[in-house]
Amino acid sequence: MFADRLIEAVRAKQTPLCVGLDPFAEKIPALFGDAREEIAAIERFGEAVVSLAAQHAGVFKPQLGLFEPYGPDGVRVAQEIVSEARALGMVVILDAKRGDIGTTAEGYARASFGQAPGFDADCVTVNPYLGADSIEPFLARAERDAKGVAVLVRTSNPGARDLQDLDCSGAPLWRRTAEMLAAQTGRLKGRSGWSGLMAVAGATYPEEARALRQTLPDALFLVPGYGAQGASAADAVAGFTMTPRGREGGVVNSSRGVTYPQGAQHAATLDAWREIVSTAMAGAAAELRAACNA
Repeated sequence: MFADRLIEAVRAKQTPLCVGLDPFAEKIPALFGDAREEIAAIERFGEAVVSLAAQHAGVFKPQLGLFEPYGPDGVRVAQEIVSEARALGMVVILDAKRGDIGTTAEGYARASFGQAPGFDADCVTVNPYLGADSIEPFLARAERDAKGVAVLVRTSNPGARDLQDLDCSGAPLWRRTAEMLAAQTGRLKGRSGWSGLMAVAGATYPEEARALRQTLPDALFLVPGYGAQGASAADAVAGFTMTPRGREGGVVNSSRGVTYPQGAQHAATLDAWREIVSTAMAGAAAELRAACNA
């Protein structure tokens, strides 16, 4: 099951770090080429990031929305990077935030999980705000193919409060969303006891993450907001569960903080860039490891 693969990957690296790849053209160092003009620069950068990420983290999350502006070539590069990460032993969460109904949702699920010409990702992020029937095609496919589904519940962005905090019969919408998912977590539960029906729970709202854990005790969490968005490592693991191994219960994503650290953009050589980025990844991995063991 996906949940078992993810928790095993976290334990193998002894850190819940998930390295995110957000290919911002203006931030990619010139030594990879001009990313504003050529997709090859994105490809070289992505491959270099993956090779370093595999040394420090067990989980990788490419942001599909930043590949798609390059059209079919961007999608091809994203597929190749997913394949490379999986070949290096990483669990891949495709950050696509899909959300639709019926046969359209089934199409998105096939594209996310299916082998070529699909992405063959281990997990995909899904927007639940069209209701339970919009999630079902992803759950059915994940259940069949031992994949995971990461549902947006309490996101890390400031605007999350605009909708997710709305009162719904005495509870905020994010809690009602979690309650909707709670009945389904058993479908993707593995031998580890964790469910691959993940909840996205932003590190910028640690109190809500703790409350969310009460509603979803078995769900793995995908935690954005650590690092560049200002949340601490302690905030990021607030919704994890204390076990004999330390705090467990999901992965904490870092994208800009580990792929665009200070000094990386203007590195003179590829070796210098590797050293800067590897140091940033190692630091994030160690900080999260310490927070889980505190």
